[in-house]
Amino acid sequence: MSSSLAVTAVVAARNEERYIEACVRSLLAQQAPLGGFEVIVAEGMSDDRTRSILEGIAREDDRLKVIDNPERITPTAFNAAIKQSRGRYIAFMSAHARYPDDYLVRCYELAERLGADNVGGPAIAEGHTRTQRAIAAAHHSPFSVGGASWHSVEHEGRASTVFGGFYRRDVFNRIGLFDEELVRDQDDELNFRLELAGGKIWQSPKVRSWYAPRETLGALFRQYQQYGYWKVRILRKHGQVPALRQYVPAAFVLGVTGASVVLAATVLISVVAPHSPVLWLALLAALVPASYLAVLIVASITTSARSGWDLLPLLPAVFATYHVGYGVGFLQGLIDFGLRRMARANRMSQITR
Repeated sequence: MSSSLAVTAVVAARNEERYIEACVRSLLAQQAPLGGFEVIVAEGMSDDRTRSILEGIAREDDRLKVIDNPERITPTAFNAAIKQSRGRYIAFMSAHARYPDDYLVRCYELAERLGADNVGGPAIAEGHTRTQRAIAAAHHSPFSVGGASWHSVEHEGRASTVFGGFYRRDVFNRIGLFDEELVRDQDDELNFRLELAGGKIWQSPKVRSWYAPRETLGALFRQYQQYGYWKVRILRKHGQVPALRQYVPAAFVLGVTGASVVLAATVLISVVAPHSPVLWLALLAALVPASYLAVLIVASITTSARSGWDLLPLLPAVFATYHVGYGVGFLQGLIDFGLRRMARANRMSQITR
């Protein structure tokens, strides 16, 4: 489908009555790139007032189109919107993010100037409660995610992925749509395919948006458990994951678990045989969790110095939640996808925020 429209902004929404009006109105208030823009919301058959709110706004502004997403997951929402979009560029937006009114214009100008296939900026996390502030602070630490560029507010240059994404329309003709088997990580996998096809992904600190992270450690754990879990589907599909750092949390969980088992066994042996020569294993095993704890404390102090000392008591638990959640999810994925237990994958897709 061709059009003189410059941009189509896409939102996937389900049960978002608390956020959807502010989100859509902020998008409709965007400065228009040369050629104008439209907004498509793929609505996932919500149980709340999301649909009626959207229909009310659509009656006021014909730049908004509301379409159905009966499958109720993000990749099917995005694909349905792509098929009905008219823009030369397609921007994927979050209902939980806050955008400056020049967001689309900056993305458009950057993409045009660089000839890039996908452009974007960092997701700047902002929290309100103390726990959410701690999660937001950890989000921007290299210790939480191994230095992923979209967590860095200053990175300028090529990237493996960007927050949201502002894509040339022909990208989807060249490499295909989002993989609808991926309940999570579908944007990661799409960008991985784009890189493998020689595409150019660019991040600029001039393109900014603000993202509300999870509000509790339990919600953060479930989020990163899913990220780790579905990363294995990417591994199975491509024979590799986009970055080596994505193996690290699983190795960490295995290492700490193994060290703990060895430590417990050697302590038990020391009780039965106090002079046993295997006691040195206890010391070696203790080094693994002790080393992690030391780095955890250093990272927490460094992050607190930047983001507020009141966060220091929470940050060790927050960092550990990032790592353990992702690592556990990755290991679960290895078991489930390795044994082709797709029923388990379907159950995991029902985990919500």
